[in-house]
Amino acid sequence: MTAASGTLVRGRHVLTSASPEVLADGAVRIVGERIADVGPYAELAARYPADRVSGGPHDIVTPGFVNTHGHFSEALIAGIGEEYALGDWIRELIAPVAPHLGPEAAYVGTLLAGVQLLRTGVTLTGDMFVCDPAADGPPVTPGVVRALDELGLRGVVAFGAGDRRPGVTVAGVLREHAALRRAAEASRLSRFRVGITVVAAQSPELFARTVQLAVDGGHGVHVHLHETRDEVRATRAEHGVSPVEYCARHGLFEAPTLAAHCVWSDERDIALLAGHGVAVAHNPVANMILASGVCPVKDLRRAGVEVGLGVDGAASNDRQDMLEAIKSAVLLQRVHHLSTAALSARDALRMATLGGARALGLGDQLGSLEPGKSADLVVFDGDSPALANVHDPFQSVVYCAGPREVRDVWVAGRRSVADGEVTGVPVPEVVERSRELSADLVRRSGLSQLRHPAAAPAVPATPQPIGGTA
Repeated sequence: MTAASGTLVRGRHVLTSASPEVLADGAVRIVGERIADVGPYAELAARYPADRVSGGPHDIVTPGFVNTHGHFSEALIAGIGEEYALGDWIRELIAPVAPHLGPEAAYVGTLLAGVQLLRTGVTLTGDMFVCDPAADGPPVTPGVVRALDELGLRGVVAFGAGDRRPGVTVAGVLREHAALRRAAEASRLSRFRVGITVVAAQSPELFARTVQLAVDGGHGVHVHLHETRDEVRATRAEHGVSPVEYCARHGLFEAPTLAAHCVWSDERDIALLAGHGVAVAHNPVANMILASGVCPVKDLRRAGVEVGLGVDGAASNDRQDMLEAIKSAVLLQRVHHLSTAALSARDALRMATLGGARALGLGDQLGSLEPGKSADLVVFDGDSPALANVHDPFQSVVYCAGPREVRDVWVAGRRSVADGEVTGVPVPEVVERSRELSADLVRRSGLSQLRHPAAAPAVPATPQPIGGTA
């Protein structure tokens, strides 16, 4: 019986996020959707002479990056509202937009932001789509899953639910959760989590139903926690405890939980997070843009909390650039603590790979370059001027590399980015389609301060495929 042929992805530096952490002149062997072998390139080439070779002798190979937190719901409104801190930003931007996000916006917005994520090395993204589903309209969030499948991008997808805005009901929220869950179960690349915007956005009835769905249904949870001081104060005023304490008291943390931000967490909050195995998504760029504060990354990690990295939404970052988030995570901790020891490039790269995979409950399947794991990896172009002289590959990736250095991105053994180009969708068509949708969304949301061009005709309720895809 002839052994299956594969592909050897080679590089001068293979950064595994495993042991050993670095392989010089190494290679990763892909067979089907999995990593079959990892080792010195010369040895693997001799062992598997029929394999195709990808990558080159000067390249850097890393595991695929894991963006633990984002909002595809914001993809069409990037670059708006820099004058607002989070509370006003939600009232003035997100709340007016949320009722007008339909299936087409979910589909095209995910394509638009997903292309950017892929071009910066992301192979798995944790998303929370925030919208106000209409009581009698079609479900919105399945468009996210459809787009991720077309892009060849993994997703852990959630609907960011709240029922304290006009027209949103508990029944409508549960219908949207169910629709997204069914779409994810039918997908080859997506998984479902139960989403909560913030504790204060849910009535006690909805929060109780959410806990029931997450725990009894065996689903994980994706929730914003302690992003701002005002959020913590509001929950203390209403319930007498912090949001973290409220979630712990009401059983939410019995389900695997990813908490975004956790900026304003004290020792008791951190101890509760650690004790319940809650992971944290740190979003440094968004926290700086919205002036929310600095996440206590050192304290969280010291307590044993798994911390991954996120780009956050396209209206709160606003760039969907994972490499920017990785570098910013290091720089923000260093300037905050006035110490170069606060966080290293090696720390940040691990947080962006295996740390993110563990934060999303998938560390046994991806996040590191090890035999048996999914073939999700990134090849950085060693012939780029930015990577011409690599003295420390960790620092080169974190401090020197940008989107132009991302040459190939493999997801489940397929190239979703090849020679710098996204393979799954026609990018110019996505860009053009997004312009009509964005103009229409701004008009209907009443965001007149943008001085947007005249709105395009109303968009169809059912997403139309781009580039002839089904």
